[in-house]
Amino acid sequence: MTERPAKIRLFVDAVLGEGQALILRDQAHYLVGVMRQGVGDAITVFNGRDGAWRAEITEAGKRQVVAVVQRQSAPQQDPPDLWLLFAPIKKARTDFIVEKATELGAARILPVQTAHTNSERIRTDRLQAHAVEAAEQCGGTFVPEVCDLQKLDRLLADWPEGRRLMFCDESRAGHASPLEQLRASGGDGPWAILIGPEGGFSEAERARLAALPFAVPVSLGPRILRADTAAAAALSAWQMALGDWR
Repeated sequence: MTERPAKIRLFVDAVLGEGQALILRDQAHYLVGVMRQGVGDAITVFNGRDGAWRAEITEAGKRQVVAVVQRQSAPQQDPPDLWLLFAPIKKARTDFIVEKATELGAARILPVQTAHTNSERIRTDRLQAHAVEAAEQCGGTFVPEVCDLQKLDRLLADWPEGRRLMFCDESRAGHASPLEQLRASGGDGPWAILIGPEGGFSEAERARLAALPFAVPVSLGPRILRADTAAAAALSAWQMALGDWR
């Protein structure tokens, strides 16, 4: 008998293995009420650790769905050890940054407060949910952690040894391309990308960043980009130069 294709992907907080029964309460309305799934339909599930697995729905209720895991459909694929640091902006554009960072392969997402940060409050749980949704939609098997908002100066003061920082500096417009600048830095290994706020970095922040031995100042081209555009552009450039797009 031909196996039914799995059209829906779900993140689950559970250990995955052949024969495992999954009790899906939070996703029941989506599966049954929205997507009209029923007994015998197949879904793909992943937990961020064990790859993707095919599961078949055995019970389909409005408040609870039970699915039995059948087999692994894709191995676990983790992104490079790359962090994205960014200053939160307007709600919808902050959501965009988290979604695109997940799709483009950030391993950790760290909102930071700078001198010119416009938004001083974020809901980490809501942003984490956006990361989960992005992983579900883009076919990923990894969900990056979204950290609580922290001050940039404190983060830099406790910076982990051996991790380089791609500092996206709009004042360097007209310099070599980001690919050339990153490749010239010599560096495989752990990295982070720092995107500034809508108003740019303060002069004190720019001077401090430029003096850090682990910071690599990079231009993103001849035009000043919006913060959300800059995040996507910087992640793409890093992946092409040093990441898993090579």
